[in-house]
Amino acid sequence: MKLLSILHRWSGGFLGLLLAILGLTGTLLVWEGEWISLPGANAPVVEQVGTMGQIAARESAAGAARITFASEEIGLHHVAREGGAGSYVAQDGTTVASWSSQWERPELWIFDLHHHLFSGHNGELVTGWAGVFGLLFVVTGSILWWRSRRAFRWRLLPAKWKPGPIVAHHRDIGIIVAPLLLVSFLTGAGMIFDDATKWVLSPFGKIEQKKPPEVEPAAGVAPVALMLNEAKARFPDAALRRLTIPSKPGQAYSVRMRQPFEWTPNGRTTLFFDGQGKFLRADNPADGSQASSINEKLYPIHTGKTDSLIWKLLMTLSGVGLTFLGSLTTWSFWVRKAKRKPVRPARPMAAEPA
Repeated sequence: MKLLSILHRWSGGFLGLLLAILGLTGTLLVWEGEWISLPGANAPVVEQVGTMGQIAARESAAGAARITFASEEIGLHHVAREGGAGSYVAQDGTTVASWSSQWERPELWIFDLHHHLFSGHNGELVTGWAGVFGLLFVVTGSILWWRSRRAFRWRLLPAKWKPGPIVAHHRDIGIIVAPLLLVSFLTGAGMIFDDATKWVLSPFGKIEQKKPPEVEPAAGVAPVALMLNEAKARFPDAALRRLTIPSKPGQAYSVRMRQPFEWTPNGRTTLFFDGQGKFLRADNPADGSQASSINEKLYPIHTGKTDSLIWKLLMTLSGVGLTFLGSLTTWSFWVRKAKRKPVRPARPMAAEPA
């Protein structure tokens, strides 16, 4: 048990700050739709396919790489361009905000920090392994809590900002949020480590990830408005969620939709088109396995975006708890130790005169 305590404490000392950052940024992203204060951000969503097609055609011709359409969370269309540039467009087509870098929009750099640590794929792997270690922290912390469970107290903050009360607070807060942290770490790591997720879910079927079709390069302006109309005609009950414009020759256009049974905010229903607007293929989640259905729910569960206010609050509690645990662990392990006064060696006693 002593060895387990040492491993738990030292691992937390090195990873505490990273976990605190992930907890804080994750909490902010859960409530992203509430703190983006732009004209039209709270407007009710009215899916007018004709107007959306006009906006998509205009922004596509202007160099857009992706257009995420307005949703219940944010009532604005998000136009993404290369290099982190982009804009928000109201549902009537009015541009309400634009930027040339992600650093001009807090929701964009917070998202990048939470998912990639500003380091692309390598940063994503680091956050994935942080999730794996987070799972180990939950397990080892629960084991260590059990031996001192009689001392449990409900406290939001430590009784005193001293080593003993801080450790007790860490232990008690940790066991309270442990089930939620378990869900957060499992879903977060599960999204990053696809192969491991496929293996775990293999008893429920196979998760197929088809490659997008390749197309012949086409000259002229692609009829993206027709693509949206075609997608809506094929899935009339689904909501149009995203249009992705190919960045390289040979890539297909894709339209993402969300069917009523899907939990993911932007859906997994995907239709592919060539540069002339010809329909190529539709990937329908309704035809997938039970494993695919479970896998589809990892993102909304992790982000709290399940259309349930209660779950949103629970994921907020998970993020706040992780922020507390990680920051106090870092402080107590590094800062408190640095402030300790070195123990002075005892002075030798003077020899008594003979």
